[in-house]
Amino acid sequence: MISSECEPIRVRGSAVLMSRAFPICLALAAVFAANRVALAIDHVTYRVDGQLEQRDGQVVAEKAGALLFMTPDLRLTLVQADEVVEHTVDDEDFEPLDRKALEAELLAELPEGFQVYKRPKHFMIAHNTSQAYARWCAALLERLYSAFVNYWDKQGFEVSEPDTPLVVLVFADRASFNRYARSEIGVAADSVIGYYSLTSNRMCIFDLTGVEAAARNDPRHSISEQRIQQLLSRPESERRVATVVHEATHLLAFNCGLHQRMADIPLWVSEGVAIYFETPDVGSNRGWRTIGGVNRVRLAEFRRYLPRRPADSLETLIADNGRFRNTTDAADAYGEAWALTYYLLERHTDAYHRYLKSLADRQPLDNDTPEKRLAAFREAFGEDIGALDRDMVRYIQQLR
Repeated sequence: MISSECEPIRVRGSAVLMSRAFPICLALAAVFAANRVALAIDHVTYRVDGQLEQRDGQVVAEKAGALLFMTPDLRLTLVQADEVVEHTVDDEDFEPLDRKALEAELLAELPEGFQVYKRPKHFMIAHNTSQAYARWCAALLERLYSAFVNYWDKQGFEVSEPDTPLVVLVFADRASFNRYARSEIGVAADSVIGYYSLTSNRMCIFDLTGVEAAARNDPRHSISEQRIQQLLSRPESERRVATVVHEATHLLAFNCGLHQRMADIPLWVSEGVAIYFETPDVGSNRGWRTIGGVNRVRLAEFRRYLPRRPADSLETLIADNGRFRNTTDAADAYGEAWALTYYLLERHTDAYHRYLKSLADRQPLDNDTPEKRLAAFREAFGEDIGALDRDMVRYIQQLR
């Protein structure tokens, strides 16, 4: 498993959150999307790997001379202070690309054979699959969007509608997915089935059924939404669909104001939310009945961890992201992140909402020390983390 980070780290110029059938996540920094005021356009020239690059867009954060820069397609670049060659500003308002311009940019960038499925209201799905598979993805994502917004609305937590359509790239097979993904996440592409890039603000997946490749190799294989639904409703497909839901939840959380991009959001929070939503309801064409349900896979992970769980486990989960980075500890961290999130939402709902709001209000590029993370948690949930830990374990143990 690949661990998760919140600190700015370069991976071939990219920052990503990604998953496979097992819990994997490599998270890098990007930028907050909450500010919607019109700001002037920045023109930045910088040197990277000996080459000059020039970008027009908006500097959304600056610290110690480093610039966090967003282009109109909402891509993000973190330019270090010693890389900046020139930075000028004019008085023209910065505006994100509209749907038509974003579509044109995607089609110009992606390999031949891609097209854009135009029907989703909140997403722009660029795909080289059949229309049937694109429609299935669109339906799943729009159902998740509605469920996500409705859930937080009922919880009394205000989320906002994204400024632009959320981009999802859907590849027909692993080979085409890998070719694209390697440019963003390197060799890790070979072991994941989907990821969300915080730098490009795109989610990338490929056909989970194999029907696209089968139809290409044998024209007698038909592709229909009904066939796709049948294949992905099977019990053995649950984790694959859960991965899509998990990554799409990251996409929503970082674009609807739940998390602040490039702020120091603890991974137990961002991953805990994604895991909380990742129980898919693929058998239903309406609604999404399983949000907040017991995640049996994560519950099993947590229970396997309990016999060897150290006394300070909860504190180490809260204090930094190290356990998510360690391939030995990551599965335990994901299971515990789900357990803590589920427990807090069930037993300390108001306090969790206040804590989540405080994180959403954090500023980009400001990273907390482990001591500050623990202090913020104690301020939200009480000084005695040990007592809360014992109550959490008792509560999770009685789940059936």
